Amino acid sequence: MSLRTRGRGRIGVVAVLALSTALLAGCGGEESVPEPVESTDSVPVDPRVLIGTTERVTALDPAAAQDRASYAVQSQVFPYLLGVPYSSTTPVPDLAESAEFTDDDEYTVRLPAGLTWANGNALTSSDVKFSFERMLQIAAPGGPAHMLGNLDWIDAPDETTVVFHLKNSDDPLFPQVLASFPGAIVDEEVFAFDAVTPDQAIVDAGAFGGPYTISSWGDGTSIELAPHDGYRGLAGAPANEGVVISVHPDADGLTRALEEREVDVVFHGLSPAAISELQSRDGFQAIRADGGEVRSLVFDLATQPYGWSTDEAYRFGAQSVRQAVADVIDREAIAQQVYQGTATPLYSYVPVGLEGSFDVLMPRYGDGDGGPDVEQAARRLDEADLDIPVAIRLYFSPERYGQVAGEEFALIETQLEASGLFDVELVATDGSHGVVADEKPPVYQLGWGPVIPDADHYLRPLFLAENVLGNGYDYWGVNDLLREQARETDPVARVTQIEDVQKLLAEDLPVVPLLQLQQVAVAGTDVAGVLLDSSYRLRFATLTKGVLGE
Repeated sequence: MSLRTRGRGRIGVVAVLALSTALLAGCGGEESVPEPVESTDSVPVDPRVLIGTTERVTALDPAAAQDRASYAVQSQVFPYLLGVPYSSTTPVPDLAESAEFTDDDEYTVRLPAGLTWANGNALTSSDVKFSFERMLQIAAPGGPAHMLGNLDWIDAPDETTVVFHLKNSDDPLFPQVLASFPGAIVDEEVFAFDAVTPDQAIVDAGAFGGPYTISSWGDGTSIELAPHDGYRGLAGAPANEGVVISVHPDADGLTRALEEREVDVVFHGLSPAAISELQSRDGFQAIRADGGEVRSLVFDLATQPYGWSTDEAYRFGAQSVRQAVADVIDREAIAQQVYQGTATPLYSYVPVGLEGSFDVLMPRYGDGDGGPDVEQAARRLDEADLDIPVAIRLYFSPERYGQVAGEEFALIETQLEASGLFDVELVATDGSHGVVADEKPPVYQLGWGPVIPDADHYLRPLFLAENVLGNGYDYWGVNDLLREQARETDPVARVTQIEDVQKLLAEDLPVVPLLQLQQVAVAGTDVAGVLLDSSYRLRFATLTKGVLGE
């Protein structure tokens, strides 16, 4: 066994977490930064809600980024045609006055008359048309343009009507797309059509239409959001005097900031150990809910042991290695020892809580009850006549997934080597998905989070031919079922299709699901309005805080 560290790799699709969407109906005036107030023990307190994170915004321009940190800000300051209400996963009109399928391949949205941006520019159907067309035109690497793959063309027959014409009919997921990453509407008088618009240029132009505007950008490390008086959307008027998002260098620094009351609430970035310790202390609270972020092992079918591009290429042997790994890994031990209860074992390709989730892997691997079974793994490798131990390299990314990534993979290494069936080499890399330059990792860590709260997001992007993983998986049976479920309008029939595709995946095992992470927010006990639900969103507008010492 050994541990190597490799340099930066290509950027991949990352786990991301959807936050609240936005609406504008009118023009707001200038916002000012609130003056600090005094607590009862004379400690100065900023009346705004201070949110801490370790994740920096990649780009404020919605066309340029599909990461969690960027969307956390974008979804607060830009309007969206559709949004998802609290405790729901079903999109409803937000900026739109109405939205519906007017034909099998035609989705029509109508806007209220008289909309304006916070800077006073008119907001019409022309802005909507511009926003989607520029996103497709720019097609930025790492951006959400790929989610608009079924969009053919857009018509804006008048100032309040937008008609989306789809390439394929019967697309029940299109409203979900409009309510997520690619759905942000931007000011066509400010944004460039064929290039990403710089962050500061957007801020300087005041091109906002959500519940907040940005009063200070701070180079993306200290972002100040001020309530937008003209907002009339689903989120409602912000209950706070503003929000400040501060970026901290690491989890330890973020923990200290929370302890010293430099931040009021943290939604992402704390280690499991810090969460466990803080919630046991007076003055802090941990708010939990089922999450949509998952951790998995991805096998590259070309470069994994006995993969088709290796010298010892052997298809049955490669499949046997994947299945033996699934037999040996003890998910419960990882969840408890590494994640300290902030994650649960996952035996489904679709997270628990979404339609179509079921424990497809549990009866097929390990002891049949969620535990490991080394003897079964040994039989698989013996039947394939493979040399024991099987040498295997596992890539993980501390930069992408934090310190816990190393702890998780160290325990996986221990479990695999303790079986006597594998000789493990761990490779730490700062690239997303463990990908490194000039090398296709044979087995690597994947973190995948909700872009839309639907099973499709956990299936088509990862397993359809030419998937985002680029791991060589392409099976016609899976491809057909994935396309069928995406068009199916009967909910019962669609769940059956989703279950059937998972049964096929469970046999092939191009990816081994491991864990489902909880949503956890840690805040001071003076903070209220921390709402977490099955749509996996933290809503800034509901956050409030009292005065320390009250």
